[in-house]
Amino acid sequence: MGAIVGVLLDPKTYAGIRSGKTGSERIAFYQKAGQELGITPFFMSLRPIRSNAVVGLIYRHPKFHLVRRPIPSVTHNRAMALSKSSKQMMARLATRSTIFNRVNRFDKFYIYQLMYKDKRMRRYLPWSVKFSREQLRKAMINHRALYIKPTSSSIGEGIIKIQKNTNGLWNLTWKKKDTYLLSEDRAIAWIKKKVGKQRYMIQEAIQLAKHDGNVYDLRVSVQRGGTGKWQVTGIVGKVAAKGSHVTNVAKGGKVKRMQVLFRGSGFHPDQMKRTVEKSSLQMVKYLSTKLPLLADVGLDIGIDETGQVKLIEMNCRDQRYSFRKANMKKTFYKTYETPLRYAKFLLLKKKSSKSKLPNLEQSKKKVLQ
Repeated sequence: MGAIVGVLLDPKTYAGIRSGKTGSERIAFYQKAGQELGITPFFMSLRPIRSNAVVGLIYRHPKFHLVRRPIPSVTHNRAMALSKSSKQMMARLATRSTIFNRVNRFDKFYIYQLMYKDKRMRRYLPWSVKFSREQLRKAMINHRALYIKPTSSSIGEGIIKIQKNTNGLWNLTWKKKDTYLLSEDRAIAWIKKKVGKQRYMIQEAIQLAKHDGNVYDLRVSVQRGGTGKWQVTGIVGKVAAKGSHVTNVAKGGKVKRMQVLFRGSGFHPDQMKRTVEKSSLQMVKYLSTKLPLLADVGLDIGIDETGQVKLIEMNCRDQRYSFRKANMKKTFYKTYETPLRYAKFLLLKKKSSKSKLPNLEQSKKKVLQ
């Protein structure tokens, strides 16, 4: 059995390991990657820690075994710690283990603010502002199309799109089939009621490139690998369903290989791929200087009709299934393998640093002599 690496899962996924019911998480890929890298994944779920040991699952042919063992020195986090108690348990675990991607849910407007502080990053940002009735009215004066989006949701939940038509009225789209034609005052009142006390932001609607008349964006997997450096592991396109303003696969979006989308939009496939990769790496490298232990990121990247790259949002618990749906089997596997390569890198780094520490007993003898 190779060196142990922790893989921290949410309770439902963890509970389904032995029955093979783990949703979109591919436990077998962790097993395969671990075998190839000479390390052993130790699957855990957040629970109170009262000692230096933790209970989890390890695979020993032909099945998983529940074992109690010392807390792994390196852990890849795939769990959401959102409640006060789960955050406390995560903090206790972090005192004994290096947990990369420890925090994997960030407020969207907070990420926007971090990016905006750096002049080099601003070119990737659509204009955005924190939601208020007053800010919405100002934005409707200066922009013909806007998104009003929750700052902490996922899979495109709760996004409202408004667009001004030639008659001065606003087309408001709430869900795929919920479209209204409203005056400015009525649109503002409707949105304010829907937002309520939730945290929302207002963002200009990028004129996204289209495929067969439907807008699309890209999911870019950016991860640290075996050298500790950032790399683009894969890129896949997500095309909005007809009449929809969101591209999320969970909301009816369809996956397409990026080359198909680029050609259909009149972009040179190889050149646009290089542009997206370069831009994505620049963004993530910058954000990793502000967000400790960031190592596994899924960026939603928009390309406007002129070929400019824009950041839509950052996901730190990328579900990765878009690659599977696009039949990108090698890439899908690599999105699991790469974080384990990084975990091995951290293990070796820790081992190396320990070997360089002076022997305290020998040092004491020298002082006594």
